[in-house]
Amino acid sequence: MEKTTHHLNPEDLLSAANQARWELGVNFHDDIIESVYEDATRIARKTVRQKDENAAYRQDLKIDRIITSKWLGFPIMFLMLALVFWLTVAGANVPSGMLASLLIDTAHPWLKAGAAALHMPWWLDGVLIDGAYLSMAWVISVMLPPMAIFFPLFTLLEDLGYLPRVAFNMDSLFRKAGAHGKQALTLSMGFGCNAAGVIAARVIDSPRERLIAIITNNFSLCNGRWPTQILIATIFIGGLVPAAWAGLVSAGAVVGVAVLGIGFSLLVSWGLSKSVLRGEASTFSLELPPYRPPRILQTLYTSLIDRTVFVLWRAIVFAVPAGIVIWLVANVHVGGLSLAEHFIQATDPMALVFGLNGVILLAYIIAIPANEIVIPTILMLTVLSSSLGGLGAGSGVMFELDSIADTAQILQAGGWTVLTGVNLMLFSLLHNPCSTTIYTIYKETHSLKWTLVSTFLPIVLGLIVCFFTAQIWLLLT
Repeated sequence: MEKTTHHLNPEDLLSAANQARWELGVNFHDDIIESVYEDATRIARKTVRQKDENAAYRQDLKIDRIITSKWLGFPIMFLMLALVFWLTVAGANVPSGMLASLLIDTAHPWLKAGAAALHMPWWLDGVLIDGAYLSMAWVISVMLPPMAIFFPLFTLLEDLGYLPRVAFNMDSLFRKAGAHGKQALTLSMGFGCNAAGVIAARVIDSPRERLIAIITNNFSLCNGRWPTQILIATIFIGGLVPAAWAGLVSAGAVVGVAVLGIGFSLLVSWGLSKSVLRGEASTFSLELPPYRPPRILQTLYTSLIDRTVFVLWRAIVFAVPAGIVIWLVANVHVGGLSLAEHFIQATDPMALVFGLNGVILLAYIIAIPANEIVIPTILMLTVLSSSLGGLGAGSGVMFELDSIADTAQILQAGGWTVLTGVNLMLFSLLHNPCSTTIYTIYKETHSLKWTLVSTFLPIVLGLIVCFFTAQIWLLLT
């Protein structure tokens, strides 16, 4: 009797194992881990007697039954994050105003006077002071205070032990989207700064899920985009209702855009996991750390030095040359018109199809280094292209106004409508990352391909969403 021996090719064996894993389903790993912990808990209850020194452990379990419960986990999580965002926005108003008053209202005229006393050529004065310096000043005044508040608060929650509970709560939702539960942490960090959110993706071990988290982090509204959202919502959304309801409706619109960003993050994560980043189902076992008192000094150092100063310095490095470019396109004239006016007139017809205008397109192109300078750039370009010099601070120089009514007057005189405002809010959410984030993505992925995908995917989505919003709006009005 002959004995037959079958030799399996290692590649065929791995392929068969991978196919079997998919057939078992994405919950197979979770089911095994859960059964192991259930058995361990049952054995421990029969053999281990807890003494008074385990009171802290029992207290943690009681808190976790509430914090990670099916019905209360999500509401508590959203309330906690909403509190952090509110403290960030409300707390940053005063220091941002003080920095703007010092760096722009006070220092800028002094620098202009000093340049005049030195008989500096007008073009050099414009490039260095009205361009590079003003851009840097706006980035510092708008970006520094929110980050100096958000990052310490976020680090305190991390040190306290709450953030792992956020990942635990969000794991099932992100897993259904083909992503990783820890992506919730990177998403939350992105609300402070997308560059910091991209760096935070290092906590995800799986390269595939880490890449998904990096690509989709731009859908978190960073602190540089909140002022744009709040201003436009106040002018165009709040203006649709009685004054008594304007603040509430405007706030609701901004929160709605932020929630829409989370939805797009999940949707795009699902799309990537089913197409170009399809791969093995990845799950993780999360050991929830005990609650502990936060270490204040270490928290302040980590958040202010390692995160705030690091990210702010990168933003300044990119903002200075951006300010020079902004001044040049507004003040270099060809054929009687500035470069900016040529671009705006050429792109206006196309932009109107998307419910936008040429001013918005140019502002987002030349303000790539920092979202903080979008509104000053838009106001400058609107005045420049609409001959509204009497309403603003003068053409060719970025500016902002203290009065929302005056800002609304400039935008409306420049042809802005409610549709323009709504689509600007959508495009502010769905557009390319700032140059600091783009550079950080490249540093983290070491891939030009994925950096380009992360840059242009949001723009494509933004134009699609704005197009359909504009067409539906026009059909209904």
